[in-house]
Amino acid sequence: VLNVFASDPFVRLPFTPQDGSGLNPILQHPYMAIHPPLLYAGMIGMTVPFAFGIAALAARQLDNTWLRAMRRWLLIPWAFLGAGLLLGGKWAYVELGWGGYWGWDPVENASLMPWLAATALLHSVQIQERKGMLKVWNMVLLFFTFGMTIFGTFLTRSGIVSSVHAFAQSNVGTYFVVYLVLIILGSTFMLVRRLPDLKAENHLESFASRESAFLFNNWILLALLFAVLWGTLFPVISEAVTGEKITVGAPFFNQVSIPMGLVLMFLTGAGPLFAWRRTSKEGFRRNFGAPAIWAAVTLIVVIAVGVRDFYALTSLTLCGFVGGSVVLEFVRGIAARRRTSAESVVVALATLLAKSRRRYGGYLVHVAMVMLFVGFTGNAFSVDREIVLQQGQSATVDDYTITFQTLAFGDDDSKSVSAAALTLAQDGEFLATLVPERHLYKKAQQTTTEVSIYSSWFEDFYIILVGFADDNASAKFQIYVNPLVGCVWWGAALFVVSSLWTMWPSARDRRMARLDRESSRADTWEPALSGAAS
Repeated sequence: VLNVFASDPFVRLPFTPQDGSGLNPILQHPYMAIHPPLLYAGMIGMTVPFAFGIAALAARQLDNTWLRAMRRWLLIPWAFLGAGLLLGGKWAYVELGWGGYWGWDPVENASLMPWLAATALLHSVQIQERKGMLKVWNMVLLFFTFGMTIFGTFLTRSGIVSSVHAFAQSNVGTYFVVYLVLIILGSTFMLVRRLPDLKAENHLESFASRESAFLFNNWILLALLFAVLWGTLFPVISEAVTGEKITVGAPFFNQVSIPMGLVLMFLTGAGPLFAWRRTSKEGFRRNFGAPAIWAAVTLIVVIAVGVRDFYALTSLTLCGFVGGSVVLEFVRGIAARRRTSAESVVVALATLLAKSRRRYGGYLVHVAMVMLFVGFTGNAFSVDREIVLQQGQSATVDDYTITFQTLAFGDDDSKSVSAAALTLAQDGEFLATLVPERHLYKKAQQTTTEVSIYSSWFEDFYIILVGFADDNASAKFQIYVNPLVGCVWWGAALFVVSSLWTMWPSARDRRMARLDRESSRADTWEPALSGAAS
């Protein structure tokens, strides 16, 4: 509809340009060949689970058959969307030249919000599968997740928000609003009609249960989503009401998201430790003992190395708790297999991962989240400095020594290049030669920075060439020392691998899918055969 009536991509220009302006310089990066398609696949992929929900309501087939199929298809766009977000962060880190990877930009938020909703849904459907609970809640959450993908696309394409990613002002926003309203009205109508068929088979029996932990997980994820939504839309609402556009920056989002993220990290570790229905005191001590020890040891270690920031201490301690929880689950699984077979530890671990991909692949995703949170926590210890150096002059930043050697200039058909060469040393030992650059693209008359990064196991030394004097004798540099940022990229890689492993169907998954299809065909033909017999 958009291509035909509102935004025809094949419409001809009213004039013939001698030469095109080319691709935006900051988009001329290999990651930009992958990041947008991943987000696109994640956004449009949410259509499939939404269609499963609508079909289940329409056909009145509301048993677990549709839920299992929907969950498999929900995992795919969820993984693509998460991978797209993380790869976008990597692109921002190496290309935009501001020392960070997530700026709470409105269009970044537009992709994050449906991912948060889908994460909540992936957890809560487990309660419905096992206990027959939260049927209405899961259906609402499914529709809401799909609605957030449409809303996110509306934010991006309408141009109503100020963003480095947003499109120019256009009339396509109206189409998205109408479509979103139709989705809300249609799905609400179908859901209300089927409410009698969505009665819960069980009820919450105890707050100390896995059901409660998953439900709290849902609440926190949605609270975070709505906080991000409010911060994203507040400038638009403010401008519409008062005529004054107020900018909501990263400090607001960080202030809101950090406490919620810490609660989510605790629930990530605690959820698998609770039993279904209720957890006895003995079970609580048995399950929480080892992870609590891991958390205590982590706390002692981080205090010993000098960490004093409250949020950093809490975050790293909770990461230790979640790590202990995951290790405990793997140890128990391996021990159970070895009791029933003569497998070695390695074979037992491989068998667990191969035969129980959903469960243990999910635990690996939890490990990826731990690594990401460790990387996020590193922001509390980052160092940034802006310095001016003469050629041959040195400066000390943190425990690094940086020496400005020379400036060099180059030129090609598309751009002019200015590059600075600097040597980096630590404790008198040479580490690397860093070459940050500035590019001036001739057609667009746009200047971009090409950062230079020295990465170690513990931190990144990140330098930007800000400018230089007319006589080329001195230059200004922006420098960031980013501890633990490597954990973000390793966590991102593990997230992708573990998500792919989790979604890839095992032999049991294929067998269940075949049985579900046969059951669905039988349910479809039975009424017709009964009618023919009568």
